[in-house]
Amino acid sequence: MVPVSVVIITKNEAEMISRSITMLKQITDDIIVVDNDSTDRTLDITIENGCRVYQKNWDGYGANKNKGIALARYNWILSIDADEIPDSTLLTSITNLKLDDNNTVYDIPFKAYYGDKPINFGNWGRDHHIRLFNRTHVRWSEPPVHETLILPQNISVKKLKGHLHHYSVKNIQEHEAKITHYAQLSALKYLQSGKKANFIKLYIAPVFHFVKTYVFLLGFLDGKEGLNIAKMALKNTWLKYYYLSKAQQVSQIKSYPHEIPVMQYELKANTHAK
Repeated sequence: MVPVSVVIITKNEAEMISRSITMLKQITDDIIVVDNDSTDRTLDITIENGCRVYQKNWDGYGANKNKGIALARYNWILSIDADEIPDSTLLTSITNLKLDDNNTVYDIPFKAYYGDKPINFGNWGRDHHIRLFNRTHVRWSEPPVHETLILPQNISVKKLKGHLHHYSVKNIQEHEAKITHYAQLSALKYLQSGKKANFIKLYIAPVFHFVKTYVFLLGFLDGKEGLNIAKMALKNTWLKYYYLSKAQQVSQIKSYPHEIPVMQYELKANTHAK
């Protein structure tokens, strides 16, 4: 076993999580699951597989990941999502690490899937993230969405071999629901930070994201799935600034821009984990 704790946040991930846990148990004896009121067999599966399972109030992606990190047995943390599965090459890479430098973090390549189809181009085809780190030096930020790791200035980043295989969406319907949810949370984040919606953000930026994803990053080589990804990139960009513009209108009417919930009837942050 490697002195690494794995932290996973979950909500209704029974279909996927057993595959991930089976692989992770090859390198660690400490898997922490922070669950957000799952109603399927997620809890049963994780408990049956020897994970330490905690049900916590949903305070956002980064906040709940930090809750799991605080419960870990080891200082070295492998933070993954429930729809991500490590391959054997990655597990071997982690097993061979000395883990003797707390100022080092490890960047992991991702292999994304649309349904069962691997995506090789566009933004998804070049995805990678820092997911292995020492909690004494690193923690997650806690915005409503798109959490990032807060890294010290003197940190060293090293790349690992192998992949986390990310089964992001099953179909176009799930993809659209997901980007709508994230767009709503992004609008809330933007409002809180004072960001503004304007003509360029609403109408130029979405088209740019489509062209960049589909043409410049060769997304068209992924076939219809590549087209779907580019279309959803366009829609996500437009939606988040559309929701932000509506929230700004409400704020202007009420004259309390920093105290008005973002389109309360539409943008209430759902208790939903990745």
